[in-house]
Amino acid sequence: MEKLWNINYVRVMVANFMIYFAFYILTPLLPLYLADRFGATKDVIGIVLSGYTVAALLSRPFSGYIADSFARKKVLLICFSVFFIFFAGYLAAGTLLMFAIVRTLHGAPFGSVTVANTTVAIDVLPVSRRNEGIGYYGLSNNIAMAMAPSVGIYIYHATDNFQLLFWIALFMSALGLFFASRVQLKQKEIVINKSKLSFDRFFLTRAWLLAVNIAFFGFCFGVLSNYLAIYGKEELGITSGTGTYFMILSLGLILSRLQGAKALRAGNLTHNAAYGMLISLVGYVLFVSFHNMAAYYASALFIGLGNGHMYPAFLNMFINMAHHNERATANSSILTAWDLGFGIGILMGGVVAEYFSYASAFWMVAAINIIGVALFFFATRRFFRKGCLTDAR
Repeated sequence: MEKLWNINYVRVMVANFMIYFAFYILTPLLPLYLADRFGATKDVIGIVLSGYTVAALLSRPFSGYIADSFARKKVLLICFSVFFIFFAGYLAAGTLLMFAIVRTLHGAPFGSVTVANTTVAIDVLPVSRRNEGIGYYGLSNNIAMAMAPSVGIYIYHATDNFQLLFWIALFMSALGLFFASRVQLKQKEIVINKSKLSFDRFFLTRAWLLAVNIAFFGFCFGVLSNYLAIYGKEELGITSGTGTYFMILSLGLILSRLQGAKALRAGNLTHNAAYGMLISLVGYVLFVSFHNMAAYYASALFIGLGNGHMYPAFLNMFINMAHHNERATANSSILTAWDLGFGIGILMGGVVAEYFSYASAFWMVAAINIIGVALFFFATRRFFRKGCLTDAR
């Protein structure tokens, strides 16, 4: 059996960890920062935070096309450098408008660097262990998700200093750039697609229903990750449990990826996806139905276990519906779909919270999750099996 844990794969995973650590150390605290620092209302917070995801969404399709058309390491390093530089903008933003501009523009290099880095990870994996390797690759951002919010919240409560958090995010992104620069890729001939430029060069159109389906789950996670801290504080009276929540959620993600590796290696993709989304659904319903600490933390474990099975299965389904020269496009397509749902979730979560309540926003999340699960069982599963280019199931 070919070796999975080669040095380049490890470097790409470390770089991915740094990307998501820099991202998640700020994410759960930004609604509090905007409310306390600038006096932003709930709907304004939703608009400001959704701008990041909209920019990432718009950059994804072009990132996939560029990564498929040019030298991938150069693309990765350019995207990573811009992603790193933008963290300095948070330190300089002194008004809500300036912060909104910086935050929105920062989404574009985030969208690009995640596409490029994941595509490089696919390139350095041995073909016989690609499904399994993609599943393990996600552990790097899962571990970052476990650590970063807890670190950020601890530092915030200890120092009440957001500037320090911005400096830490800047430093972590610089470390990620260093590890990305150390990745060595085999020189490959770039095959220029001379056909007429069309939409399917930027988005894997043959996987459109997979994209619609994953967007529903991105919507749910967008609301959860951005409004958890402020919901816990205002609705549940939990002021210091957000870091623990994300740690438990990430523990579930890690455990499920380790457990699901064997199924991914065997190609049981639809089974893994179905299993994961049902577990995640239990978590979301539990979260909004019972207002006590036990249900609060139990929901984190269920959502983590569910997403850890579901997302890598969906990613592999996208890749298995793509030709070899469309890997980056397939990768950017699932991220585009996830970002679309994620961004709409942030925006709608803020609007519903402003005019109704945060509890109403999370009931909306449970309803959207149920629709996503029904769509998969009644249509998406059959759609994938019919259009798959390999023998994955």
